Amino acid sequence: MRDDNCLFCKIVGGDIPSNKLYEDELCYAFYDIAPQAPTHFLVIPKTHISGCNGVTEENSAVVAHIFEVIPRIAAAEGLAGGYRVVSNCGADAGQTVPHLHFHILGGRAMGWPPG
Repeated sequence: MRDDNCLFCKIVGGDIPSNKLYEDELCYAFYDIAPQAPTHFLVIPKTHISGCNGVTEENSAVVAHIFEVIPRIAAAEGLAGGYRVVSNCGADAGQTVPHLHFHILGGRAMGWPPG
């Protein structure tokens, strides 16, 4: 399912260009346009899920698949020393695009708390 008003659905559909990193039948990965680390990419489901609160029993398999894909992409990107996976859930957490997405950041040591 696609939401025609969703930025990430438009990226998946090819209506908005992105620097694609990976794609399969369930998910799409692309580099962040404002990277916060030497390596910063996003992995999103191709189907529209509004965010973490939109994950259900019916669509959770795509999330499991994404978490199977993330380590493979991270390894291909040379993130052997580790990486951070972030998903902002809701406006108060900084979610600006209402489509489930995971930021993968790496290529440097990460501090805690993140800020």
